[in-house]
Amino acid sequence: MTTHDTSATALDTLHVLDGIVGHTTVHGIPTLFAPRPGEITAGLVFRVGHADETLPTSGITHLVEHLALYRLGLSDLHYNGATASTYTLFHVTGDEDEVVTYLNSVCEALRDLPMDRLETEKEILRTEAGSRGKGALSQMPLWRYGAQGHGLSSYDELGTRTLTPDQVRHWAETRFTRDNAVLFLTADRIPDGLDLTLPTGRRFPTPAASSALPVTPAYLRGEDGHLVFTSVLRRSTAAAVFAEVLGRALFQDLRQKGGYSYSAEADYSPRDADFATLTAYADALPQKQDAAVGGFVDVFARLRAGRIEQAELNSARGKVLKRYDAPDLGAALLPSYALSLLTGHRILTPEEHRAELEAVGVADLREVAREAWDGGLLQVPTRGADWAGLTPAPRFSPSGVSGTLHPSLEDEDVTLIIGEAGVTLSTPGGLVTVRYDGCAAMTTRPDGARSLTGLDGFRVDVEPTLYGEVTAERIAVLDKAVPAAAVVPLPARPAGEIPQPRERTAPAPRTPADESKRAEGRRTAGRVTGHFVFVTALATLWPVLLVTLLVNGIHEPGIGIAALAGFALEFWLLHAARNLYRTGQPTAPQ
Repeated sequence: MTTHDTSATALDTLHVLDGIVGHTTVHGIPTLFAPRPGEITAGLVFRVGHADETLPTSGITHLVEHLALYRLGLSDLHYNGATASTYTLFHVTGDEDEVVTYLNSVCEALRDLPMDRLETEKEILRTEAGSRGKGALSQMPLWRYGAQGHGLSSYDELGTRTLTPDQVRHWAETRFTRDNAVLFLTADRIPDGLDLTLPTGRRFPTPAASSALPVTPAYLRGEDGHLVFTSVLRRSTAAAVFAEVLGRALFQDLRQKGGYSYSAEADYSPRDADFATLTAYADALPQKQDAAVGGFVDVFARLRAGRIEQAELNSARGKVLKRYDAPDLGAALLPSYALSLLTGHRILTPEEHRAELEAVGVADLREVAREAWDGGLLQVPTRGADWAGLTPAPRFSPSGVSGTLHPSLEDEDVTLIIGEAGVTLSTPGGLVTVRYDGCAAMTTRPDGARSLTGLDGFRVDVEPTLYGEVTAERIAVLDKAVPAAAVVPLPARPAGEIPQPRERTAPAPRTPADESKRAEGRRTAGRVTGHFVFVTALATLWPVLLVTLLVNGIHEPGIGIAALAGFALEFWLLHAARNLYRTGQPTAPQ
């Protein structure tokens, strides 16, 4: 028998929906319902998703979803599960008995997950990930958020390698609870026979957003043929209307007028209770890419200046308003109301939302355009976007670490540094550093390979076969320093997959232009700091002083030992100067 708990806490939030949708609680779960002809569609939504995980446990929510649906097996029901950044949804469409059977089965499985299926489901998820591919937008979360929170959607689900039954079970017991869920149904009443008994818990707020962008607006170089822009906006009716205006403007300018793009569009998607993600996309042929980037920047410049026709605003507003012309409006709004309730976002009635839409003016859109541009990240297929006032997204770390030097066996200008505080890869372009106290994950291989990913998204691959003197002792330094919770063991690789140094070929003859570029590259690689100048001066003056001492004291006893010490010091000074120039650290070779 279905029980109903009219808890004041649950219902107080929902009183604004009186007359639009029904609301109650079922076994402690806030429940929204509204009638619609035909079969019933139901959704059980939990406030947990990818953004709640860590890189080593990524995929744990997806695993729970798969395990909860396993016992349903093959069925004629139209049902599925979905794991998003901040929520997990179990949904079904069918008659009343089928919906009750589905929801009861999901809750029963969540109470007692079939752990005998764990390894099989892990394999299924890895197969699914391998066939999914990477889209043009796939790396944008990584660049904005790093290897944590909302940025994890850019990464493989590492947890499918190492998660234990206890970890998965604990995640289900604490996150898939009645207090962290909302149920919605397209029905005029709650069906009899529901058993949605779940553990008690608490409502988890959406995770705080991290940032890997020190300066915005910023740009990065992406794949040819794709132009992507993302920004984070405060959630508002004006921001949703702006996304419509932007999409229409891009389509008109880039496709209809310029002929640069086939697809040109924009989207507004809620991220949490207070913020949403604005995404704009345009494609372009290689010969039209520069023009597409220029056209995109011009569209934004026009909108930021407030040059928006009233007709553009009216058209965008009309499109949003059409959503309220849908039959069975209450049922159509159930999913968005459920998500707003889960995330703590304000719930507006259709009348309140219409009033806000009518109040949006051109000045409001101009302010949203400025906010969007100021916080924007633009992925360009061309050489850059500095000319548009954007700053390159950081491709290198601000500093390195001190430690042992391990020269690359492939490139004399690349050095790996393994230190007590972290690892640094010194390249001609700059330094890439992962500090142990900021390590999101370190994957390990039996052959000694280690790959460290920092919370900021930077990664350093330590391949013993590609660097000199990366011994077992040096690898042990990493294994001891990285927190155990961040370590993800990977299986052994076939011998053919273990990288080997590329054979160095004789350099081709260089033109003066080549030499100019090479010299410029070396200037970029070097770091002329105060420490470097000081040590270089010492290295230059010390031989003069040493020769003077030797000449004047040639007959003095013990001068040989002093000379050896002097030569050793000069050797150290030369290496210190070289390392300061290349890595910013006076690291002595070991």
